[in-house]
Amino acid sequence: MSGTEGVFSIAGKLDRLFRATGRPEPSYMTVAEAIRAGQGVAISHTYIWQLRTGRRDNPTVQHLTALAEYFGVPVAYFIDDEVTRRVDGQLELLRSLSGAGVTEIALRAADVSPDGRRAITEAIRKVWESEHPNG
Repeated sequence: MSGTEGVFSIAGKLDRLFRATGRPEPSYMTVAEAIRAGQGVAISHTYIWQLRTGRRDNPTVQHLTALAEYFGVPVAYFIDDEVTRRVDGQLELLRSLSGAGVTEIALRAADVSPDGRRAITEAIRKVWESEHPNG
């Protein structure tokens, strides 16, 4: 399998990050501009498109780091397939929670102590893991 094919290619990983929010995807221009403005890394929207579509498959560490920071994942997401699996599971949980209407829980949790929020987070994680044993 070449670097541009399959679930664990850079293209596949970047595509999942674009689709992960459950909201409309950001444009390539939006991502490129945010990376340039927020991180000072020169990257074009065309290059991001090329990476996502597999037309380019050997990005620099600087570009992977910038993309990881933009999407809020560790840079190891692009390099280590075990990290990819774990982060994808977490992203799926977030997508499920946002789709399940957990806004009320989130608003109530805002008035809970940090220890209480950690307990809530742990409880949610345990329930998710019990329902996704191969997660």
